[in-house]
Amino acid sequence: MQFEHKYLGQSSVTSQARSVDMQFTPDLYRPPTFFSGKLAQPIAFREAMSALHHVVVSDLRFHPRDKSDYKAWAAQQEIAQLEELMAGRGELRAQIQGLREQLGTVHEAMHKIRKPFYDARQKFFQYIYQRDKDLWFVLDPVITVHPDEVFFECFSQDESSYGKLSCNFEVFRDMQEFACGTTNIDYSAALYNEFQKIRDYKETKLHIDPNGFVVQTTNEDAFTEVKIDLPDSWVRGFLQVSSAMTMPMIQVDLHPMDVHNLCFVLRRQKEKIGPRSLRYLLTPGEPVKLLLEPWNLEITCPRSIYTGSEAHNIRVWGRRRLLILERLVPVARKFTVHLLGTGMPSFYQADLGDLQFTLGLSGWTANDWSQAGNFDLLAPRTQVDLVTKEKIFQALKKEWYGTSTALSQRLGLENRVVEGALAAYTQAGRVIYDLNKGVYRVRELSQEPLALDQLRFSNPREEEASRLVQEGKVLITTENRTDEGLQLVGRVEDRRRTFHPKLHLDRDERITSAECTCNFYQQNKLYQGPCGHMLALRLAQQRKGWYSPMSMN
Repeated sequence: MQFEHKYLGQSSVTSQARSVDMQFTPDLYRPPTFFSGKLAQPIAFREAMSALHHVVVSDLRFHPRDKSDYKAWAAQQEIAQLEELMAGRGELRAQIQGLREQLGTVHEAMHKIRKPFYDARQKFFQYIYQRDKDLWFVLDPVITVHPDEVFFECFSQDESSYGKLSCNFEVFRDMQEFACGTTNIDYSAALYNEFQKIRDYKETKLHIDPNGFVVQTTNEDAFTEVKIDLPDSWVRGFLQVSSAMTMPMIQVDLHPMDVHNLCFVLRRQKEKIGPRSLRYLLTPGEPVKLLLEPWNLEITCPRSIYTGSEAHNIRVWGRRRLLILERLVPVARKFTVHLLGTGMPSFYQADLGDLQFTLGLSGWTANDWSQAGNFDLLAPRTQVDLVTKEKIFQALKKEWYGTSTALSQRLGLENRVVEGALAAYTQAGRVIYDLNKGVYRVRELSQEPLALDQLRFSNPREEEASRLVQEGKVLITTENRTDEGLQLVGRVEDRRRTFHPKLHLDRDERITSAECTCNFYQQNKLYQGPCGHMLALRLAQQRKGWYSPMSMN
């Protein structure tokens, strides 16, 4: 999927003795979006923007070493060992010697052929790392201006971490006229280095320059056009984040010093064997306890008392990504952790006063947002007609943000219909859920509508479910509606085998528990989302019209 951006010049930070002027250059292909104001909390903003930068460049995927030289050496050693074993046998020894000479000639020729390529590749990587680090980044951050705040969003290169910085208008003073909307900003490594020069004794100004939309010039060289061809998984992962935020979570508040202690232990320890998990041991009314495996080091958080009503033992992986939060410890009032469950994603919110930083982590680093979470499959799937969906979206866009309850009361629609429409727009990249304030916000991820046909099936299991329903291979054997939601039991005929999925949906139409007799569920449970038979059962039930607006009371 290709994203095109056009910038008038480049973003810059001008640092002087008593002032800092930050000029963000917006995307000219986007609708006019601009903002201008002076920062009242420059230090917190500097640290939060630096943490956002660490998310952008984060790539913790395993990169295997080039072992071609070692394999060549090992082959020579093997021939040498055979030669020793065959010592004294003249004929075999002569054959081995001949093969050894031939092999050496081949390796030498291959090395001469590949050497220019290896040298050029290494030189190129060194150049872009030292001179033009922007080429290491995937996509410029997304910035959105709303009537109550300005927020930045970004996604990591390994597709496992999401960052969001929200700035209330109380962060700014001497605000000027602004225009609401979403745009990409030109963000570079040089800009990050300039951020480090922000000080509290300097007056810091933030400008999302509106002149880029009204200036007229014939000097085409002043414009910078960027075309980025992103994999569908990257875009789909960005869309999964907001779907995950709407799921029920367990909430824990951590004191900044407790987060510091956790990062301190991770810095000092280096795991060489598994498991590499972080356990949250939660007991109502008692301090939060963190257990780091495989060392079984227990960190007690005396300043952080768990206020929930039930005890939990939750394991999460990919814990080294939490080091992104280190820079926020000195300026944060508290950290709020949102846990979906063992092996599931988690969200960490840093309360910086009038600034809020959100770090979203997938279940583990290799288990990225686009492939493993599939939270759009767990989210409500209410069938809403196009006219109603457009009506709900326009009502939300009029105020730019709002709750599903407020929209349902304003429009006279059932809350489930509104949530179903908002979930559809969330998965289309046009709406985002604000975990901090609990509202839905208009946020157009791209200037052009996303290719929904290309992104329609975010997982082969969803495509499989659609096929099973269309072929009439799904039968609902039990359908029981209670005060807690809906219980479904079905039979699915798939490839000459019969499977028996079971589903429980809450009143918000989320899958809260499920079972199936297929191999996928037996191996993964719900850690990688529901199987195709579960999705087929829910899709078949929806097409019966049980969730249609006329049947909702």
